[in-house]
Amino acid sequence: MRNISLSALVLLCLSASSALAQKPVVRDEFFWLGQMNKATTLINSEEGLLDKAMVPKIAAGLVKVLEDGAQPNARRPSTVISFEPLLIRAAGQDVTLLHAGRSSQDMHATYRAAILKDDLLALADQLNQTSETLVKLAEQHAKTIVPNYTNGVAAQPNSFGHYLLGHAAGFERDAQRLREAYARIDRSAMGTTVLNGTSWPLNRKRMAQYLGFAAIADNAYDAGQISSTEHPVEVGAVITGIALHVGHFIEDIMTQYAQSRPWILLQEGGGNTYVSSAMPQKRNPGLMNDTRRDASTAITLAMGPVIRAHNITPGMVDAKDSKSNTEMVRSAVRALQGFDKILKGIVISPERALEELNSDWTASQELADVLMRKYKLPFRLGHHFASDVVDVAKAKNIKPLDFPYAEAQRVYKDAVKDYPGVATELPMSELEFKETLNPIAIVQSRQTVGGPQESEMKRMLALAKQTLKEQNQWVQSKKNAIDNAVKDLDRDFVKLIKVP
Repeated sequence: MRNISLSALVLLCLSASSALAQKPVVRDEFFWLGQMNKATTLINSEEGLLDKAMVPKIAAGLVKVLEDGAQPNARRPSTVISFEPLLIRAAGQDVTLLHAGRSSQDMHATYRAAILKDDLLALADQLNQTSETLVKLAEQHAKTIVPNYTNGVAAQPNSFGHYLLGHAAGFERDAQRLREAYARIDRSAMGTTVLNGTSWPLNRKRMAQYLGFAAIADNAYDAGQISSTEHPVEVGAVITGIALHVGHFIEDIMTQYAQSRPWILLQEGGGNTYVSSAMPQKRNPGLMNDTRRDASTAITLAMGPVIRAHNITPGMVDAKDSKSNTEMVRSAVRALQGFDKILKGIVISPERALEELNSDWTASQELADVLMRKYKLPFRLGHHFASDVVDVAKAKNIKPLDFPYAEAQRVYKDAVKDYPGVATELPMSELEFKETLNPIAIVQSRQTVGGPQESEMKRMLALAKQTLKEQNQWVQSKKNAIDNAVKDLDRDFVKLIKVP
């Protein structure tokens, strides 16, 4: 390499930094290899592990390699053994002194963790955005009464907002698992070398700080041989949970498309639906089909690290590939983006939902509950009575609110006749009997903590909003920590070669 003055070196560094600042920074393997070499130059020269007289030449060569790699369509090596020849060409053999106490094992483990952290923060960001959409929709429909289903059968009336908050709770647990996984990945392997450290007294903690890690991976063997294989497997588990939650919601809504008069569906057009090529009456829910496929793809890719990590000796690279693991995370982001569009495109007919509730006997359990709670009738006996009412109603095609009170009295008398000591007269008045079968009244009268009644909906909505606020703050704080570490390293690297 040609001789270069300190003044020229500073100008070269600053011009490279300026050029890079004008372009989106791609934090890929090449980027992090550059950061590791910057940090090594800084730390080792300041702590006596690298001759300061060599720093100008080494730093200039590193800047040249990074500047070249920032050009359009430039080569950006992703391994230590392909990055180092570029350094040697730019700065000579002395640049290999940076490799003292290092190995591709700890360097690759470090950049894989750094890339996975960025990917997880992108996923956390989208998870929060989609969850916010879910909670907003829940607030809009806090008082919208709809059927809920178990075993594919209409089960009980519920607030649609309460139903949505149930799904939001699932996403909240996904967010918790994501944060926990992030904390375990946020450990720098740099300085552990292959598996048992090095005789060089490297400052691992300072290196971790410059690379944006919260701490170091404590055990040198674990750093490159155990935990780095475990990371993508754990992230795959987080992604599986997210994708399952997306798929569950979609399938619940998809069943309505088999009905001639659904109470919930997607707004037509706008990429939500498409017209069948043969049947003009059909409006197929394309957005839900695509999002379900994306969720299934995410689950498929999430299984990859487990399979690749299975039956290998510690430290093998099978499950560690950054590109494969990034694509796994991005697949989950795509599924969440599609789900967000679904939530924004949902159309509900409260009238049709209430009609469906009143055409079936989803309120029948309330008969047994009221008879037990208010009139001290054993639940199973009240359940027997309610079941008999439903049998009669279905045999005669009678809807709940149309069921004759006299018939209810007759069914009750017959249901309890074999139970000594139980009065044979139905203790509920006609008005109370009718009100007990009213889906709206059932939801409003719930007393359970976590139920759909107005007071609990207000409490849970406020809690969900606060949780999302805290999750957003967490994501931003982690992004800031990495961004600030990158800035600090670049600032100090330039200072190191600054003209006296």
